[in-house]
Amino acid sequence: MHTVVAGILVQDNRVLLALRSAQRRAYPATWALPGGHVEPGESETQALRRELHEELGIDVLDREDEPTSRLHLTHGAPDAQLHLSTWRVRTWSGQPSNQCLDEHDRIAWFRADQLDQLPWAHPEHRQLLHDMLRPPGVR
Repeated sequence: MHTVVAGILVQDNRVLLALRSAQRRAYPATWALPGGHVEPGESETQALRRELHEELGIDVLDREDEPTSRLHLTHGAPDAQLHLSTWRVRTWSGQPSNQCLDEHDRIAWFRADQLDQLPWAHPEHRQLLHDMLRPPGVR
């Protein structure tokens, strides 16, 4: 089983996503929240900080205390099980940039009305992000 964390960065009512490289074994050429695997001995929040620093070149300053969502995905084989938690990052230092050119073809900011047009690594995140980007009082 793999444990993976991903960060939700929202700025100017847009969310940051990463386009996974077409060469990736898992979920190639799809959009996903930035993040990665939790290493042995590492907590999910430690992994979140490390992964966002490695992938985006940012330092997480503040995040939600609990994950925004948790997914348990299975793809048939026992070693293909994935536990994926997403964490809302409230503040960070640095300007996000694609630091892992072998993992992501690019990163980009998206508005809620653009999310349905994307091929998703984890389509379950689309509605979560729609809801997060919806202006207060709008249903």
